[in-house]
Amino acid sequence: MIYDAIIIGSGVAGLNAAANFPNDANVLIICKENSWDCNTFYAQGGVAVAVDEADIASHIQDTLSAGAGLCDEEAVEIMCRDGREEIANLIKRGMEFDRDEKGNLLYTKEAAHSRNRILHAGGDATGRELHHFLMRENPHQLLYHSTVTDLLIEDGICHGVRVYNEVENRCKNFYAKSVIIASGGIGSLYEYHTNSRTIAGEIQGICIEKGIELRDMEMTQFHPTVFIHNKGARKQLLTEALRGEGAYIIDENGKRFLFDYDERGELSPRSVVSKAIFDYKSKTGLEVFLNFDNFEKDFFRERFPTIYFNLKDMGFDLPRDDVPISPAFHYCMGGITTDLNGKIKGCENLYAVGEVASTRVHGANRLASNSLLEGLVFSKRAVEDIQKRDIYFKFKKFNDECEVLFKEGDREIKNELRAIMWESVSIVRSRKKLEESLSRIDTFLEGDIGKMLRLRLRLSRNIIESAISREESLGAHTITD
Repeated sequence: MIYDAIIIGSGVAGLNAAANFPNDANVLIICKENSWDCNTFYAQGGVAVAVDEADIASHIQDTLSAGAGLCDEEAVEIMCRDGREEIANLIKRGMEFDRDEKGNLLYTKEAAHSRNRILHAGGDATGRELHHFLMRENPHQLLYHSTVTDLLIEDGICHGVRVYNEVENRCKNFYAKSVIIASGGIGSLYEYHTNSRTIAGEIQGICIEKGIELRDMEMTQFHPTVFIHNKGARKQLLTEALRGEGAYIIDENGKRFLFDYDERGELSPRSVVSKAIFDYKSKTGLEVFLNFDNFEKDFFRERFPTIYFNLKDMGFDLPRDDVPISPAFHYCMGGITTDLNGKIKGCENLYAVGEVASTRVHGANRLASNSLLEGLVFSKRAVEDIQKRDIYFKFKKFNDECEVLFKEGDREIKNELRAIMWESVSIVRSRKKLEESLSRIDTFLEGDIGKMLRLRLRLSRNIIESAISREESLGAHTITD
């Protein structure tokens, strides 16, 4: 069978791409595990969108300012202008965002935004509500428990993908006239992260091996307010909207130290807050907490139900208790180099959208809550581009034998890699530690390892090389020597 399109990933970018194909198109969505194992499902804060036409220019400027000079201005303008239309279209189709008692949309504020422009749904469950909505709409086939292990590329043309199915315990090739990569970021490369545990960047590793360009991979964002002491790989995010609505950061003596670093305090950009917490803890040895004294209990439970009940299960009584926090990996601004329609440079019939892609819409530091908007806008543009193109497809059969994907000892190396990335390639970096990490990864790559670990290592190597190459600090990238 030859599909009209194969979409890798079931987050907002993948599902919205699927929604923009006709219902009778032959589209296959590939899910690494279940459809909800994606970062969209766990997105708490909301989706940023200009409140009205007059606010578009301000949204553009806030995005550019956060991006620290590395944004593509045309990409930013497209996202901010088209974003209003995309959100209006979602609402028209039935997506329900939170409203006041008069039926007006509720907007909140997050760091580095010049005004309230963050829509939310289900209080702090915006990503989950959006994911549920797009899944209810979806008419296309989903393939679960399936990991893409290769892109079927020859002579600069993508013919499909090779997939390992966990249930059948075998590899199989799937062919398509176009392939859209919407597989998300790199979270599981790090010891502490807020991502779905399935998000590990293997597709980016495949792209490296295929000679497809990645760019700005050193631009990794760390969310400043995360509870990292829960069990499991994915740590408990405490959304930026909490600080937007009155939560503040203190040390164990009650001091609000952020104003020593930036006059905006809790509403400073994420990179500023993360670096401030890192620096303050390093210098003082004091624990850092998020305080919720400005909230009434009933309001907090209604506005932030996910956080309230998750932390209640861990023994916290919110908003009475302070919660210990740490920065943790959250988002990768870099990715597979694409044009403004998601088309991947140098390969026909292959696209990338969402966090996996780099249009440079986020530059050196993503503005809070722009990620869902990016996924909506650029996934639609990718499908529109596919439908306009005279797709060149001549069926070519590829061997469907998989390399050995996993080998004994891979898990131990994977865990060591996560520690290396957290300790040496995180909030503040030094050239010496980066070079030591590169050497250690090269040693791993010389060993007898499975393909999936090799892809993680190749991507980690690319991130480190990118960090070494950018000699001056910029945005989310801070290097000390």
